[in-house]
Amino acid sequence: MRDQSAAPPRRPRHFLELMDHDAGQLRHMLDLGVRAKRGQIDGKPLAGKSIALIFEKPSTRTRVSFEVGIRQLGGDAIVLSAKDMQLGRGESPADTAQVLSRYVDAIMLRTDDVRKIRELAEHATVPVINGLTDVSHPCQLMADMMTFEEHRGPVAGQVIAWTGDGNNVAQSFIQAAARFGFTLRIATPPELAPPAQLIDWARREGARIELTSDPHLAVDGARCVVTDTWVSMSDERDGGPSSRHNLLAPYQLNAALLKGAAPDAIVMHCLPAHRGEEITQEVMDGPQSVVFDEAENRLHAQKGVLLWALGLA
Repeated sequence: MRDQSAAPPRRPRHFLELMDHDAGQLRHMLDLGVRAKRGQIDGKPLAGKSIALIFEKPSTRTRVSFEVGIRQLGGDAIVLSAKDMQLGRGESPADTAQVLSRYVDAIMLRTDDVRKIRELAEHATVPVINGLTDVSHPCQLMADMMTFEEHRGPVAGQVIAWTGDGNNVAQSFIQAAARFGFTLRIATPPELAPPAQLIDWARREGARIELTSDPHLAVDGARCVVTDTWVSMSDERDGGPSSRHNLLAPYQLNAALLKGAAPDAIVMHCLPAHRGEEITQEVMDGPQSVVFDEAENRLHAQKGVLLWALGLA
């Protein structure tokens, strides 16, 4: 059991939302991830550390990238699903947080309900990392920023276009625009636009956010075009999946839409993809796609987040 009486408690370094951190902190995490990818992190900094990975939703990339990353850094990953835990049987996030804080050095949660991760973080005495909620996916955005800069240099001042649903990943892109200094053009049906209060926050922070219902306007000249699955997070807004597909069909990322972007534009998708729905196979597997580099960079970007959260670099 972790001895919590040896030193006075300090405020843990949670990673819940990009908006919680200034540009310098996020850039430091990103730089740590780049160093990790290049093999420039000395030794096994997570040696003797245990990280709880809690999944209330199915996962491929989040689970594997966190588990492998922790082990490559020398730590131990404890993978738990909702059915394995009392959290899934009525125990409060507050009680779960206090118990796990006695056993492990950090907690990652992937959940439908943002309220759970906020309550977990409020009561945990170890860092809590957001592995995805219904309103954001900050680890994905760290990987996306890393991927863009690998392929096209500094992201500040560039134009990134989003086409599709104003979902949790889109909402993290809005936060990223405020912190990393790129222009974000968002094309969604009016019914699926991101929250107005988030747009207002980003603009107050100096972000350049442009909203439209025309995907061709959003994509025009952009250096990066991003989309995501049309039905996710058990989202049943606006009449369910069939209605959402009808609304989103004009926003498909296909060759005709991509043609309007910059000639050297790259294509991103956080995966899993539904080929032939939000993105065509031609674009997904085409020369402008960096989708699988983006997926790989989840591993490296999250190492940077872990090292920062645990104060190890």
